[in-house]
Amino acid sequence: MFFILKGEFLLLFSHDITIHQALLGGKMSSIRSYKGIHPQIGERVYIDSTSVIVGDIRIGDDSSIWPLVAARGDVNHIHIGARTNIQDGSVLHVTHKNAENPHGYPLLIGNDVTIGHKVMLHGCDIHDRVLVGMGAIVLDAVVVESDVMIGAGSLVPPGKRLESGYLYVGSPVKQARPLSEKERAFLLKSADNYVQNKNDYLTEVKDLHER
Repeated sequence: MFFILKGEFLLLFSHDITIHQALLGGKMSSIRSYKGIHPQIGERVYIDSTSVIVGDIRIGDDSSIWPLVAARGDVNHIHIGARTNIQDGSVLHVTHKNAENPHGYPLLIGNDVTIGHKVMLHGCDIHDRVLVGMGAIVLDAVVVESDVMIGAGSLVPPGKRLESGYLYVGSPVKQARPLSEKERAFLLKSADNYVQNKNDYLTEVKDLHER
């Protein structure tokens, strides 16, 4: 079970009942259903009250959504794995289904992933232990294999596949070099750091509630 502070209101969540209260003081919560589909939130997840989480979105245990993130699972679904952090100002969206592309492009993010500040992810598939640098853009049908770093400000164009074990930089992105062992270790360290950060935030909110 976990708590999220929104203004003077405290939202209470658990893994089996996704949303206990969707309306606060006559105003919509930052976690919203769309066409009857509610976001599904795992255990010990921190979601900042200034972010907006809409529709068909599943968030795994121990993940965190930081201030001013916008995630819209409206015309397709979004899946965020466990121990993954989506940092401030990032935008997450999907591509609708149509006759030419009957499945559309959902947004899939694996476990132990770090999404830096102001990243834009659209209808892509990001595997485990990936770091997407600040301000990067990753577009439809991109596949990012596990253990990859994408440099800040990079553009990954539609349909590109990024091979495991490399650093990618540029606009459009290019394979720069293999990751060092230290960089590979940092991928998990970054995820672990954000798990600890969100635990600290959850503790502060819980302590405030208990005063």
